[in-house]
Amino acid sequence: MIAPDERPRMSGLYRMQFEATQDHWVLLYPEGMVRLNLPAAEILQRCDGQRTVDEIVAELEIVFAQPSLHEDVIGFLCQARERGWLQ
Repeated sequence: MIAPDERPRMSGLYRMQFEATQDHWVLLYPEGMVRLNLPAAEILQRCDGQRTVDEIVAELEIVFAQPSLHEDVIGFLCQARERGWLQ
């Protein structure tokens, strides 16, 4: 589980970039690439080690104009950590 006061950071093995030819954000790593949907990209862009999970959630609730995104964001962050995308 990820605590609300944690400050998630992308793993150094991964790099995000926008692929204009695919019109999507991708996560690049030595073995390949993961195509990200918009919510995943928005979450990972904020995983800079400075923002807390609560701050990330608050920003995303504004960006997507939806309240109560906490569980969805936590769920994604847990999956991202399991996949090694986050430190």
